[in-house]
Amino acid sequence: MTGLAERLVDRIVEAAVTRAVVGRGGVLRELGGSTLLGAIGALFPLTTAKVMAQEVRGALEKKQLKIGFVPVTCAAPILIADPMGFYALQGLDVVLVKTPGWALVRDLVLNQKFDAAHMLAPMPLALSLGLGSRPEPMHVAAIGDVNGQAITLHLRHRNRRDPKQWNGMKLGVPFEYSMQNLLLRAYLADHGLDPDRDVAIHVVPPSEMVAHLRAGGIDGYLGPEPFNQRAVHDGVGFLHLLSKDLWDGHPCCAVGLPASFVKENPNTFAALFRALAVATAHANEPENRREVAEAIAPAAWLDQPLLVVEQVLTGRFADGLGNEHNVPSRAGFESFPWHSMAVWILMQLKRWGYVKQDLDYRDVAEQVFLATDARKRLAELGLAAPERTYAQHRILGKVFDPARPEENAKSIPVARSSRAA
Repeated sequence: MTGLAERLVDRIVEAAVTRAVVGRGGVLRELGGSTLLGAIGALFPLTTAKVMAQEVRGALEKKQLKIGFVPVTCAAPILIADPMGFYALQGLDVVLVKTPGWALVRDLVLNQKFDAAHMLAPMPLALSLGLGSRPEPMHVAAIGDVNGQAITLHLRHRNRRDPKQWNGMKLGVPFEYSMQNLLLRAYLADHGLDPDRDVAIHVVPPSEMVAHLRAGGIDGYLGPEPFNQRAVHDGVGFLHLLSKDLWDGHPCCAVGLPASFVKENPNTFAALFRALAVATAHANEPENRREVAEAIAPAAWLDQPLLVVEQVLTGRFADGLGNEHNVPSRAGFESFPWHSMAVWILMQLKRWGYVKQDLDYRDVAEQVFLATDARKRLAELGLAAPERTYAQHRILGKVFDPARPEENAKSIPVARSSRAA
């Protein structure tokens, strides 16, 4: 492992040992951090603990895993976990397979070619419900990234910043069952447009978005990074707004696995979660962002200019209209798969006619998003672990209450959808 990776493991082990020795009401509770660690070290040397942390906590049912990913910045935790040794630390031998788009990811998961995959957050829910494919019960182990998207428009639309002026536009999203599609639809509806009638929404693989924008095939897109920043870099488009301006902290991608894999390989699943959780925590540290950009920009992974990836991950970027910005939270990396996020996704899938039947939102959310399991494992690693699995979220200026999803649906403007008709 690199020095940075070792230091992160050190912090996690120290936190875990502290909890194990002191406990919630332990006698060493009053001591300062360094004194406390010194006292613990006398009883339980941290070097020994670090060796123990690298041992598999249960016999792995399967050590060799194949994980598919789409080359976008959202995949950073999945990618850096390999060279930084986080998979190996858990006894896993992981092969990462670059895949051009999420339709192919879905098909390869369904055909059991991938053990796990980098998916858009709505995809495991859609797969579990049989939307667009045969039903396959899925689990979300971890979210991976939050924010990190943008609405990009062609430069010819620089004077059409009001969405009410977008009637007749052709807009791209990376997949139907994506946060990009759902956020774009909610944004358009919030400005009085019907996403199914007033604009044309096309599915465009991320790597083709800039080319389609340049050629005039689309007027803009709500897409994953670094392709929003790449459009600016290439002088083709400008950033209309960041997705964090729609919902600060929204999920984007996730690590999805078939429920059957989790059931048959519980120790392997736990090991994979630990590796990804540590990688996600590392990627989220501001001081590590340039290092992460250097790791994922090369041809084997994103195949994008380093400057473009750095602008996304550091939050220091040009918007294509002559302005420079400093938004550290433009992209973030967090593991916890909130049940409330899943409820919002399900509500939107229902709102736009993708789901025809009545749903028990909480039941589906809790079956697919393994938040309770994640909370336990994050706590074991000494990482932030929320006490609750549901939270209220501010989305498009309104508070979304997951306890009353139907009431939320009725309180927001819903344009008549041809899909739901």
